[in-house]
Parts: sequence; structure tokens; C-alpha cells
Amino acid sequence: MIDPTVRFEVQYGGRTNRVWKVLSGKNDSVLKLYCTGFHNPLFRNDARLEANCLRALGSFGFVPNLRAAGSFGNDSWVYYDHAPGAPWRDDVDGVALLLRKLHQIPVSLNLPNGCNGSDDLDQHAQRILSTCRSGEKASLLAMRPQGHIPPIGDLCLIHGDPVAGNILQSAAGLTLIDWQCPALGDPCEDLAMFLSPAMQQLYRGAPLSEAEVTQFLAAYGQPEITERYRVLRPWLAWRMAAYCLWRIETGAPDYAPAYELEIAAM
Repeated sequence: MIDPTVRFEVQYGGRTNRVWKVLSGKNDSVLKLYCTGFHNPLFRNDARLEANCLRALGSFGFVPNLRAAGSFGNDSWVYYDHAPGAPWRDDVDGVALLLRKLHQIPVSLNLPNGCNGSDDLDQHAQRILSTCRSGEKASLLAMRPQGHIPPIGDLCLIHGDPVAGNILQSAAGLTLIDWQCPALGDPCEDLAMFLSPAMQQLYRGAPLSEAEVTQFLAAYGQPEITERYRVLRPWLAWRMAAYCLWRIETGAPDYAPAYELEIAAM
């Protein structure tokens, strides 16, 4: 039975699922109901994976505390403590240190594989573009990067979607939320997602400057990984451009300037 004093406040920050802040007067919480009718070719939307990651990482202090998870009819839900703070705006050093910490945590989770190397990124981008129909598709295909970057052997837990909107800043530090698309993969995917000019434009209103990108990569403190990111960047940007084109064609016009930013980043 629901306490009649509890209030539900709709949250509008997400782009896929339905989310409510549950106001109890004591410890507020968040209820997320997963929407299954919209297939996204880049961002998986799996409630089971989110719940498992929150359980596994709860002791590390940078994820919300999971209270419960389950299903309602054909839909799944997760319920967790509300994390304080506002969406990330500045302090690239803090995000770099957070992602490095995440990538160094040994976990034993049954996770899907991320993209590893240029061949995987090429195939993923091609699958996204196969669903596009506009004339811009041919232009983007012609921009396909050249060369081959092999996969790496040391895979790690990656968040999959560490955009500014999924990183909360508060006096207590940073909290990484929305764990519905984690993977066992190349840490460069997380670096690229945070640094993506398209994602920074969409969630923060402007891409990072080159100085901020350089500062972030230095703060991450893993030269082999950051150098790998630099050589993979054209492939990562090409895939993101393909995704932005798909979003434009599926009714999200705010992705148009994001698309142009990723083209420029290639």
C-alpha cells in the first residue's frame, strides 16, 4: 500500500524512460519505468542490467543506492535513492577521475560486449545507417574513416552513456546515474561518449573546448588508453554522426546541430 503522504514528481531529463521523483518527506527516491516500445540502435535499455550494476557498485559511492527492482505487466522498473546534485556543467578532471575509477573496478557481471576496435565501430555505424533513408546517408557513407585499429584484450566495465545529463554534481562529489546500457568493453567508448561534441551540445548546450578535451585526457591518467582514443576518434565520431542522423530522421530535430558537430570532429 502506498503511503498517502507520498508525492510523485515527474522528471523530464531523460529521453527514453518514464521517471518520477518520489517525495516522502524523509529520504526521497526515484522510480524509473522502462519503455520498451522504442528501439535505440546505440543505447541499450535494460532494467536488469541497471539493477545489477547498482548492486555491484553500491559500495563504491558513485552510484545511487538500489532499493528494489521488478516488473509491472510487460514493463520493468527500478527504484533507488535520489542522488543529490545537478547535471554536470564543468570540472572535466572530476569526470576523468570518476571514469578511471570505474574502469579499474573488477566486476563479475554477465554483460553484453561493447564495440572493440575499428571493425566493430564500422559495423555498428553501418547497421545504424542501414535504417536511414535521407539523402544525407550517402554523404556520410562517403566520409567513412580509413585504416584499421585492432581490438584490445583488456576489457572493463563501461557505463555506455556517461553524458553530462547522467553525471550529477553536488558538494558530496559526482554520481553516475542511468545504468541501462553498460557493457564489457573498451574504455575508449566511455571517453568518447563524454567528450562527444554532439552529446555535450545536447545536454550542456555547447561542446567542450579543445583545451578541456586535452585536460580531461591528461586527468584520466592512462596514456595508452587516451592515445588509443585519439586514433579511434574518427571512427567513434562517424558512428555518433550516424546515430545523430538516425535521431533526426526519427523525429528529433535538436540532433541537427549535434550531427554537424560530429562531422566536424571527424
